[in-house]
Amino acid sequence: MLGVGFFFLNKNENSEDYFVGGRNMSTWHVGLSVVATDVGGGFSIGLGGLGFVMGLSGSWMLFTGLIGAWLSAVVLIPKISAMNERFQLLTFPQVFGKHYGGRVAIVAGVISLIGYTGFSSSQLLAGAKLASASFPSLELHTALVIMGVIAVVYTVMGGMKAVIYTDTIQWILLMSGLVFIAIPMAYFSIGGYDAIVSSVKPEMLSLLNFEWSQLFNWAITIIPIWFVGMTLYQRIFSCRSKKEAQKAWFIAGLFEWPLMAFMGVLLGLFAKVAADQGMFANFGFTSSVGMDAEMGLPLLLSQILPVGLMGIMMSAYFSAILSTADSCLMAASGNLTTDIFGKWLKQKSHRTGLKYSQLFTFLIGAFAIVLAMSMENVLELMLLSYAFMVSGLLVPVLGLLFWKRVNSTAALASMIVGGTTTVALVSIKIALPYGINANFFGILAALVVFICITLIDKKTVEINYTNGKHETFF
Repeated sequence: MLGVGFFFLNKNENSEDYFVGGRNMSTWHVGLSVVATDVGGGFSIGLGGLGFVMGLSGSWMLFTGLIGAWLSAVVLIPKISAMNERFQLLTFPQVFGKHYGGRVAIVAGVISLIGYTGFSSSQLLAGAKLASASFPSLELHTALVIMGVIAVVYTVMGGMKAVIYTDTIQWILLMSGLVFIAIPMAYFSIGGYDAIVSSVKPEMLSLLNFEWSQLFNWAITIIPIWFVGMTLYQRIFSCRSKKEAQKAWFIAGLFEWPLMAFMGVLLGLFAKVAADQGMFANFGFTSSVGMDAEMGLPLLLSQILPVGLMGIMMSAYFSAILSTADSCLMAASGNLTTDIFGKWLKQKSHRTGLKYSQLFTFLIGAFAIVLAMSMENVLELMLLSYAFMVSGLLVPVLGLLFWKRVNSTAALASMIVGGTTTVALVSIKIALPYGINANFFGILAALVVFICITLIDKKTVEINYTNGKHETFF
């Protein structure tokens, strides 16, 4: 990974090279980078937990990822590509800046910066915890520093090209590890099909073992990612054309479901069988009852894989984690460099601007490592930040796509109301109807505010991206 970053160190000439890969990245590299970033370490381990609890039905979680990828390919990418062709964009908040105005762009940039700095930190912490759980002699902070330094250094050196190419390598590593090592060895170690059928309940092998509210919550949480994720917008801007970007998104959707979805839950299911067979007794678990579901997969791998193969498999999972961490780091750096200090940096030369971009990436990465080292509950806090970002930014994106009237006040108000509603509902921990995710109510509140202000405030702007004219009407 460090080698790839060093290779691209002197190939970036300006911020456009650094943040969007010179707008010349190929379909397959972008597609693999998208799915590596989206699935990443959290979903890789999380899918194992779902397979442990639900069985094969847990795969439906990533089906919403396929829907989100293909929906954004058809609905979002044509509009964003047209804007990018005209304005040569670098970040997601710049989209808001061209559509709603500078105030909205700055607020969106701050929200995105906070969220993605936290996401980088949470991914590094998750990887460190996986490493220290798999290798007891490796202390948590040592693992965190090792993973953090590698991710930060190759991202600082190479920028988006390094991120996308390392994502491709990391995804191939993860797929190879799962297909050729983890799944076949786990399958034979637990006794094969007969052992699975005799150990688990029939519903664990069914695709209908879920509540509809659960499927709805996955959809309301995951599909919006494809419309508000800064990491995804940077990859749209990195593509050579609209068609190339759409192909990349279709490829990413198929890799998410069924490929990654079923491999992840299968390993979780195998871990449950292994636990009930007493394979984890030396860890204090005589059965799957009372176990942390997400610990099942790391424990299974530590038990079935010999020295050497264990290292290869762990490198695959660490690669998945790093593929998300580096993308989040690039997103946060882009927000700080372009959306917050953009006007100041425009006065600098291309080479000077590139150096500042690298400096900001390093500083954000260093802060992410320190944050992860000092906060044990960083994952919970970052999930809260993510909920704030999604419920705050989705409605303005929908307004950009489907609402002819453009009102910056409505966009600002919906961002604040949507985000704070979700955070408030999560913080006070009240029981919501039918177990629906708080994100839904945050998005709903944002939508109501956006529509009401747009209709009441008669001063609006209609933007035509074809000729670039902004026509004000009352």
